Amino acid sequence: MLYEGDVYRPPSEARSLIIQVTIGCSHNTCTFCHMYTDKQFRIRTREEILKDLDECRQAIGPYVRRVFFADGDALVVPTKLLLELLHYVRNNFPNVERVTSYGTAHDVLRKSEEELKALRAAGLEMIYIGAESGDNGILAHIRKGETAEEIVEAGQKLKRCGMKTSVTLISGLGGKKGIERHAESSARLINGMNPEYASILTLHLTPDSPMAQEIARGEMDLLGPEDIVTETEIFLKHIDSPGTVFRTNHASNYVALAGTFNKDIPEMLRELEEAKKHHWYRPDWMRGL
Repeated sequence: MLYEGDVYRPPSEARSLIIQVTIGCSHNTCTFCHMYTDKQFRIRTREEILKDLDECRQAIGPYVRRVFFADGDALVVPTKLLLELLHYVRNNFPNVERVTSYGTAHDVLRKSEEELKALRAAGLEMIYIGAESGDNGILAHIRKGETAEEIVEAGQKLKRCGMKTSVTLISGLGGKKGIERHAESSARLINGMNPEYASILTLHLTPDSPMAQEIARGEMDLLGPEDIVTETEIFLKHIDSPGTVFRTNHASNYVALAGTFNKDIPEMLRELEEAKKHHWYRPDWMRGL
């Protein structure tokens, strides 16, 4: 099995079998993102995907426990093909406990509730949604192509259909002027979705990305660790999403947090205060992606 280009996955899928169902990202215009700029988006053929699954079955056999459908938004794939792939996984990897994928809010909203329920019944347990921010001005600025209202609606729809959601936000997207706006609106977005999982990454740019060029021109500030901690504190103080498991355990993060909303918010705020007081920040040489 050969992967096409670089392959990205969420931290929690580190031990998963990663199958490229799509190549690249169907949107691929976000100004901060470099992950799929070297790829032309396409949905792989049924034959290509099944060939990879066959090779993995022969090589690994029954030892696969988790499967992640890559690349950027595998949920864009027609439901009929996704169902066939999920049934194949179930029939040929008997120890698989879950299948997950990335998906955009538009992917979710395009599918009917009947389709989503069928995908869940076939084994698609969770969708990772890169919300990035809850502020529509920031979402428009980064060319996300979706509104906060659409993202919340997608999360609520997945919940109705029995599917789990893991939502990712990116600290620093609003620059110094947008710290409070980004933090508060992102908290409102999480509150409206009440996802099973939520995480915050820290903005990390490649020099050729459009946002890096904005910063180079002086049009936007890249936040340092103290600003990032302040933004996270504001976010946590506005959260009301009981039961959501929260993490900042990505390589990009200055401070690693782990807890469950709402009960662990006071402890996480205490940890942030200690980090700020003692300058306990992950050094930049450890934050390479």
